[in-house]
Amino acid sequence: MDEMEEELKCPVCGSFYREPIILPCSHNICLACARNILVQTPDAESPQSSRASGSGVSDYDYLDLDKMSLYSEADSGYGSYGGFVSAPTTPCQKSPNGVRVFPPTAPQPPPQQHLLPQPGSLPPIPRNSCITCPQCHRSLILDERGLRGFPKNRVLEGVVDRYQQSKAAALKCQLCEKSPKEATVMCEQCDVFYCDPCRLRCHPPRGPLAKHRLVPPAQGRISRRASPRKISTCTEHELENLSMYCVQCKMPVCYQCLEEGKHGTHEVKALGAMWKLHKGQLSQALNGLSDRATEAKEFLVQLRNMVQHIQENGVEFEACLVAQCDALIETLNRRKAQLLARVNKEHEHKLKVVRDQISHCTVKLRQTTGLMEYCLEVIKENDPSGFLQISDALIRRVHMTESQWGKGTLTPRMTSDFDLTLDSGPLLQTIHQLDFVQMKVPAAPMLQLEECCTQNNSATLSWKQPPLSTIAVEGYILELDDGNGGPFREVYVGTETICTVDGLHFNSTYKSRVKAFNASGVGQYSKTLIMQTSEIAWFTFDPASAHPDIILSNDNLTVTCNSYDDRVVMGNSAFSRGVHYWEMTVDRYDNHPDPAFGIARGDVLKDVMLGKDDKAWAMYVDNNRSWFMHNNSHTNRTDGGIGKGATIGVLLDFTRRIVIFLINDEQQGPVAFEGLEGMYYPAISLNRNVQVTLHTGLPIPDFYTPGEADPTSSVC
Repeated sequence: MDEMEEELKCPVCGSFYREPIILPCSHNICLACARNILVQTPDAESPQSSRASGSGVSDYDYLDLDKMSLYSEADSGYGSYGGFVSAPTTPCQKSPNGVRVFPPTAPQPPPQQHLLPQPGSLPPIPRNSCITCPQCHRSLILDERGLRGFPKNRVLEGVVDRYQQSKAAALKCQLCEKSPKEATVMCEQCDVFYCDPCRLRCHPPRGPLAKHRLVPPAQGRISRRASPRKISTCTEHELENLSMYCVQCKMPVCYQCLEEGKHGTHEVKALGAMWKLHKGQLSQALNGLSDRATEAKEFLVQLRNMVQHIQENGVEFEACLVAQCDALIETLNRRKAQLLARVNKEHEHKLKVVRDQISHCTVKLRQTTGLMEYCLEVIKENDPSGFLQISDALIRRVHMTESQWGKGTLTPRMTSDFDLTLDSGPLLQTIHQLDFVQMKVPAAPMLQLEECCTQNNSATLSWKQPPLSTIAVEGYILELDDGNGGPFREVYVGTETICTVDGLHFNSTYKSRVKAFNASGVGQYSKTLIMQTSEIAWFTFDPASAHPDIILSNDNLTVTCNSYDDRVVMGNSAFSRGVHYWEMTVDRYDNHPDPAFGIARGDVLKDVMLGKDDKAWAMYVDNNRSWFMHNNSHTNRTDGGIGKGATIGVLLDFTRRIVIFLINDEQQGPVAFEGLEGMYYPAISLNRNVQVTLHTGLPIPDFYTPGEADPTSSVC
């Protein structure tokens, strides 16, 4: 239970929650503390303007908070109805829990005045008030209801009450002004604990009070715990009880909300059914977290055993080192002190790493256990609406905490072995150069399969050293075959542990492997990974290499231009092998321009028509005819033009080293260009009178039969 105490304390005052309210970000805060940290915003940022800017949002979605910008001291925040507003900059303070708090600009009352207002006596909230969550620092403009618009967290209040009762050694009088005395009775009607002097002064046995029933404090505590649950009322309609659960808004609602309010068209379910469902989900999430906590306890035992092993191995290593040094002459004895210092340093380093991991894991386990105990207490609550107000946040926290015990968390960061060997064979004249030598080559790296992938004709590989390996690594060598079962070749040598290889062949199967090396040599290969590149090329226009006048839209699939001159844009994938086909449809065609379609090298000119230089091979076409052009040479004029809705196809065949153009599924002219070798990008040039949309991943047209692969074809 002690570990749960942090869950029960307000981040502002550092004390146990008193009348906690739930902010839209799912964090809790005392009602009195919430009023103390209110900030009044300028008139330009009134709640009305905030609601106007976000009027298109029907409700505040508790699960979409991660889509909102984080609060900063300079600017950001969100409105009470989903509209973003600018939060005022205020000095940052720290609460007793160490959480940043943004107080109001007005002077704060002294600590002794921090009292909870009586129900119904809460002063009016100043116009244009803003509250900032002290934990996530998200800012919220209050509406006309003020703090009464936030639901009360009755579940948390009940857990706090039970926790305080379980920790209290003796019940104290609730009316003593100084040094409360031990309570002697409790009035069941007043629900107040009295000491004898306060009972005689404040609760005399006469008049209407004579009918009140006084019981011993212990019995009063039990009756408090057994009191029936309070009926929850709607924050929008205070006279209505919460009876249903809005699935879309994820909140309890009343009958009047369904009849008249914004939930009328939303899907609703029975409050009790959703209560049981969310309790089951939280219990199921706790099972996984409990398993992680059990693993963490076992891991701590393993780490503590490692401390003993490291100490034993360290002592053994020292003894071996001393025995070798004692066999040498006096020069060796002077060197011995230096070597012992290095061993001690390694010894202390291993101990420090393991002890730090023990400390870190202990803190995390304590937090996990505290959250588990708090969740178990919440599950005990029998208030469906109160539970549902916090269940989603608790479930997310449980899953998030469980994910923090993920891969690597329960793996030792240090091995207990000392990977050093003393070479005692050198002659006496080499004693002054005596040092530890590393006799081991690195272990085989481990491929991280979850991070290895292929996209189009690129492959990304990721690897790491075995977790318990302490042998130094100077670099890695990545090897791939040729995609056709040929020999491996080096494609990367360096210190990085992730590498993307571009320019591979489409529809090819590659084998990859990696090995590590250091001064002692090259280690073993990792396991071989087989990767398949895309069968059909999917690509878009490349904004990075396009001319500045080019305008891209539709996820870089639609292109036009803001200039009357021709401008070039290329695709983001290059081809050097296989047969590829893509099409472009004309969305707009004004004033009979002549756009050009084709292929180009990476260094093609971007400010002239495609085909004007020797880096592009293109077909330019107007509304009546077309020409092929390369290096400003125009050939093969062919009748037949384009208009709005026309489709232009480009067929690039590396098996025959040719390119063919099509208009509306019909071949336009003869084979356009032959003898193609190397790497080519899809390309187009156009001006502001034309707009086209790219279509990729298309099959080869039925009329065309690809030839056999040319063994002399270029490979990139």
